[in-house]
Amino acid sequence: MALWNRLRESTQTMQAQLLSKKNELKSGAFRDASMAMCALVAAADGNVDPSERQRTASLIAGNEVLQNFPADDLRRRFEEYVTKLTADFAFGKVAILQDIGKVKKKPAEARAVIQIGIIIGGADGHFDDTEKGVVREACFAVGLEPGEFDL
Repeated sequence: MALWNRLRESTQTMQAQLLSKKNELKSGAFRDASMAMCALVAAADGNVDPSERQRTASLIAGNEVLQNFPADDLRRRFEEYVTKLTADFAFGKVAILQDIGKVKKKPAEARAVIQIGIIIGGADGHFDDTEKGVVREACFAVGLEPGEFDL
């Protein structure tokens, strides 16, 4: 239970940090990188079952920071990224990490994308090693040290 409490507190802290930057997180690159990150975490094990897809879509729709963007647009982008990953995970992951990397020059956006990945990964109470692994790879894509996020 202590691990779950620590994860929950960490994601709550990250969400508060994201909210404090909400007005800075309105670019198209941030939108795309966030949806790419959500899809990457959802498909971290190489597969996205319908319940996982629905849960992630609900989390996206309910995230206050992502409400800067139209929900239908976010859902469409998320689904496009999931499709790339389910068609060919390795190739899709390369393309998605490139899209995530587009926020590298804006540290606030880069950090926010990583935080969104951690929040999505921990939403079910278990941030597993495959999810942590793809978030670590995304850290490298945006030029951030995974240790900053305890990955």
